[in-house]
Amino acid sequence: MNSANTPLLETERLILRKFTENDLEALFNIYSNEEVNTYLPWFPLTSQEEAASLFKEKYQEVYKRPYGYHYAICPKNSNLPAGYIHAGTDDSHDLGYGLLQEFWHRGFATEAARAVVARLKKDGMPYITATHDIRNPRSGGVMKQLGMRYQYSYEELWKPKNIPVTFRMYQLNLDGQEDRVYQEYWNRSSVQFQRNWYLNSQYPASSSRVPSRPGKHCGYLRIRSPFHRFSGESPARKRLSAV
Repeated sequence: MNSANTPLLETERLILRKFTENDLEALFNIYSNEEVNTYLPWFPLTSQEEAASLFKEKYQEVYKRPYGYHYAICPKNSNLPAGYIHAGTDDSHDLGYGLLQEFWHRGFATEAARAVVARLKKDGMPYITATHDIRNPRSGGVMKQLGMRYQYSYEELWKPKNIPVTFRMYQLNLDGQEDRVYQEYWNRSSVQFQRNWYLNSQYPASSSRVPSRPGKHCGYLRIRSPFHRFSGESPARKRLSAV
């Protein structure tokens, strides 16, 4: 990959830039907000000192690396952070975002994400993934608008909140290798949900309307035991019977 660390990006309404020490108050507002952090693994911040520590660990240290993508989402009319968007440089290439609620329902998350994805593709990132709590379908709506495709669902015990959460995993392949599916979340979870590769969208992931056997509709198989994991083939390509 060829990239600087968090290069400045601009869209019609937004500036995407690095967080700085001058943004500590904004960081506290974002990461202390209970609504913003409801479907995230960490507890909301409770002090400015915690915000300073978060800035140092999550941003300042990360910006020292050769490349990365950890942006503040800033409306042009203020240049103050209203949220964040990150893209991982590990094998997951996970895309994550958060936005203060006064900026919800205005398309800012999608606008920011499109700019970041365009940069990732330019820099040679082969694919991105993103996950969302099934109780937070609006986050999945952003993923769909980016052209990401649902692959599978899985359960994970989120720390430090220590709660079991079912996630939907979406993926967008940026290099044209359409049959690639990132399987790490699937492999490490003992509770998985699989869709038939010939799915019909009329059955959402949380649906209880599962056909009794394969057909033109989709089916879901819930797998509780790690001994029932599938290997050697992409989970999105497995043809499974509903049970």
